[in-house]
Amino acid sequence: MRLLTARISAKRRSRYAGVVVMLLGLLVTGGAYAVLSPAQASDEAASQSTIDQGRALFLVGCASCHGKNGEGITTQNNTQYGPPLVGVGAASVDFQVGTGRMPLARPGVQAPKKDVLYSDEEIEALAALVASLGPGPSIPEPEAYDTSDATTEEIVRGGEFFRTNCTACHNFAATGGALPDGKYAPTLLGVEPVHIYEAMLTGPQQMPVFSDKVLKPEEKRDIIAFLESIENQPKYGGSTMGSFGPVSEGLFVWLVGIGSLVGFAVWIASNSTRSKKGTKA
Repeated sequence: MRLLTARISAKRRSRYAGVVVMLLGLLVTGGAYAVLSPAQASDEAASQSTIDQGRALFLVGCASCHGKNGEGITTQNNTQYGPPLVGVGAASVDFQVGTGRMPLARPGVQAPKKDVLYSDEEIEALAALVASLGPGPSIPEPEAYDTSDATTEEIVRGGEFFRTNCTACHNFAATGGALPDGKYAPTLLGVEPVHIYEAMLTGPQQMPVFSDKVLKPEEKRDIIAFLESIENQPKYGGSTMGSFGPVSEGLFVWLVGIGSLVGFAVWIASNSTRSKKGTKA
């Protein structure tokens, strides 16, 4: 035993002791990595599997307009048939496909909201594919647009942001409105909070992009809280007539108000004529 101890002590003092310790450390580290790496590798495989699923869906439903690799397609007149998708991010896909705007049924001035054709899993796969083409806005986490604990102060602040940035197109009551060249701003009532947040992030169609430098994440959340508050508030004035403001109200005044006055005037005139004829007789 003493002899073995002496040998070990002698090797400790050897000039190769440091190299041996380093090799033992690398061996332990490599062994630990080998134990932990299978779980990480399976996550990467699952992600690649999702991208592959998205590519298969993309080639069938999207490539005819956006190109096989999302590079976009330009017509002979140098107009954009389908814009490139490199860098638009997963949030853009989740909004466009999740609201039924894509795939586009037919070319037009604007892509309307319609029934969703893809399942949640398929939308996730398409978003993963487009996200792999280039960096862009990602799908927001649920807490980013969760307004369940929004305070009155935050709702009021959201109303201020909305009136400053959104009413010019979406109307003071968020019911939408007409825009030049046959386009329109859609109603924001009844829209999923995640899609409102994504629209502010990505700026679909003619809408400007409200990045986090323009509107902070908490300010976007306040706007969503305000929209939900006006959607649920009672209609104190009775019929809102679509909440289109002077257009619907002016039409109501002309058809009902002026029309009633004209009808009443005709009734008075006809009764006066009958009275005069009866007096002569």
